Parts: sequence; structure tokens; C-alpha cells
Amino acid sequence: MTAPLKAIDGNADLPALMTELAARARAAARVLALASPEQKNRALDAIASAIRSRAPDILAANAEDVAEVRAGGATSAFIDRLTLTPARVEAMAEGVATVRGIADPIGAVTESWQRPNGMTIERVRVPLGVIAVIFESRPNVAADAGVLCLKSGNAVILRGGSDSFRSCRAIHDCLVQGLREAGLPEAAITLVPTRDRAAVGLLLTGLNGGVDVIVPRGGKSLVARVEAEARVPVFAHLEGVNHVYVDHTAKLEMAKSIVLNAKMRRPGVCGAAETLLVDRAGASVSLKPLVEMLIDAGCEVRGDAAVQRVDSRVKPASDEDWDTEYEDAIIAAKVVDGLDEAIAHIHNHGSHHTDAIVTEDADAAEKFLSEVDSAIVLHNASTQFADGGEFGFGAEIGIATGKFHARGPVGAEQLTSFKYRVRGTGQTRP
Repeated sequence: MTAPLKAIDGNADLPALMTELAARARAAARVLALASPEQKNRALDAIASAIRSRAPDILAANAEDVAEVRAGGATSAFIDRLTLTPARVEAMAEGVATVRGIADPIGAVTESWQRPNGMTIERVRVPLGVIAVIFESRPNVAADAGVLCLKSGNAVILRGGSDSFRSCRAIHDCLVQGLREAGLPEAAITLVPTRDRAAVGLLLTGLNGGVDVIVPRGGKSLVARVEAEARVPVFAHLEGVNHVYVDHTAKLEMAKSIVLNAKMRRPGVCGAAETLLVDRAGASVSLKPLVEMLIDAGCEVRGDAAVQRVDSRVKPASDEDWDTEYEDAIIAAKVVDGLDEAIAHIHNHGSHHTDAIVTEDADAAEKFLSEVDSAIVLHNASTQFADGGEFGFGAEIGIATGKFHARGPVGAEQLTSFKYRVRGTGQTRP
């Protein structure tokens, strides 16, 4: 067993530490790529068990993190993203169990064929290698990313936000315990043992080939920095400027339920709705009830002139509001002239993350689902279903909004590449 990396807070020798960390992860990745599904599942079983048995330790560490950010004046939405509760810790363990239950993607043959010369060719899933996951305030990402990478045969380097440092260490202890009990290298899931922001810059260099892919999970500034500076491929997760469009045929009670959940269930998550679009043809029926419902639930509404007229509590929307991910109990609202204008608004102001339509018109629903170019589009459902767990993936590393390799919730299958295996009987090329 290799000696553990010591936790540090500011260290002149940080480059050497990060290089060592990547080298250990690279060695672990080679072992993990060949691990059997049974061995990986034993580790996942042990991780789920450890999370449950160590829940008091995780909650105590999280309480210290929360107290620190609260004293620093953090917003309520930020505190919600950071906070773990007994129910959220149990959900973390349940997510591990779900990942354990999905089919192992490694070694799966996705296509096979035979050439006229008798050679057989097959395409088979393989791990990516070493994945660096850089995330901010949500400590559950440590568990999600760790177990998804384990299931997909990848080593992972986790760099959590400084605000969740204690929480991530407590969760990481559970991940390492699972690896240890299954006889897998502990460096397969590594937590960067420092709050020093310079560690992020070092990860972005790729650490001399030690990192194969980087996944940023956080705010717009983090993602922008990663995309600008990374020297290795990035699974981009841009901000969630998500929309709910309420068509004139929508059932009012359904629309109210979906809009309220999409915005207020957890306003700080990336799947939260940030803009409400209401069809002018149905606004006389739906607009005022929707706006009153949101404001009465504690949500600030910033609207165009039509929205302002239905309730004096509505604040005027600025041009910037249509492009803003609030991550808070704030929503921009606008009346549009039908489906085409709604789609155009989403095209001009959205972030290709998650958008929903509420309608009883099947043709309108199909047009929206076909023409809105987002990673996730929904009909008559809340945008807060933008979550790998809700897709049956058990967990997710993030919602990829790019178009290369992975798009939407990034689960175990999306953390694989492929190679071709060719079997011959002595063929040579003329």
C-alpha cells in the first residue's frame, strides 16, 4: 500500500505533490481498467455501506463547512447546495447502489461485423483513463463522480471547492474504504488534499499526460476558466439558463405544478428554471395565476411589460435577465407570441442545457422537442428532472452541454471510449 498524501493548505511543493498524485492515479487506472465487474461491484457495495455507517461523521464535517460559509455571508441558495442532511446522505448511498446495479459498460461489444477477407472486427467499450473532476459547492459530487468513474473503469482525481473541503474529505474516506475492501488501489479515487487554488491550474495542464479528461462542474466562471486553460479534452457543463414555455393549450393546474417545481424545488441546482415564457394566446388565463403563485412562494419575478401589468410586485426585467442563471429564488418572465417566438427566445438566450414545454397539443410538443437544441428537452415535466439519477444512471458527473462525445447527464457509459478488436486467420493486405 502506498503512503497517503498528506492534507496541505498552501505548499511551495504543490507541483511535486500534484505530479505524484497524477502518477498514482495513472497506475491505478491501469489496474482498474482490467478489474472484473464483480470486484468493482464489491467496492461499490462497501462504499454504500460506509456512507451509511459514517453518516454522522459526514454530517458533522458538513456542519463545519456550512457554519463557515454562513459566517462569511453566503446566500441561502449557496448554503442549500452545500448542505447535507440525513436524507441527502441516504440518497447518496442509494445512488451508489443504483450505479452498482447498472450493467458494466467496460468490455461491452457495441458493434461487430465480418469483412469479405474473413477478418472479424468489433468495437468494444474501454475506459478513458484518468478523469479530473473540478467542482464547487456540492459535496455529493465527490461520491457521484467517484463511483461513476469506478464503475466505468476510470481513475478519478477529485478537486472539490474550498467551501466543501471537510465534507469531501469525509465522503472520500468512504470511497477509499470501499476500494480497500475490494482489493483495488486506493489511488483509483483521489481527492486533492489542499484548498490551494493553484491546484486547479496544475490539473488544467494535464500534469504531463497524467490526466486524460477534465470535467468542470460549477459556475460559469469556473467552466470558462477550464475551457480557456485546459490542455486536455473537457466535458463542458455550461450554466443552466433553462426555460419553461407554457402553451395556450396547457392545463393550468399542471402548468402551475411544473413551473413551481422547476423553479422552487431547489433554486440553486443547474436544472432549475430561470425563465418562464407564456403564450400570449393563453396569458389571460394562465399568466396571473403563475406569477402570483411564484411570488407567494417567495420567488422574485422580473418581467416584461405584460408580466408587470398582472401583479404590482413584479420587477422590471433588464436585457441581462434573459441570459442569467440566478441559482436563487428569482425568475425572469415574458409573454411571447406563440411557439415559434418561444423557440427563438430559447435559441437566442438559452444555454443548451434543459428546456420544457407545457402543452396539450401533441404537434406543438413534437415541434418543441425537435427544434429546441438543448441537451435535455421535456414535455409536460419539470426541468428539475435534469439529473443522472432521475435518468436511471444512479448518479452523474454533470450535464454536458457540448455536442462531442457526451451530452446530457454524464453517467458511467458516457465515461467510456472504444477501441476496435480485429481477429484474423493470417490475412495480409495486397
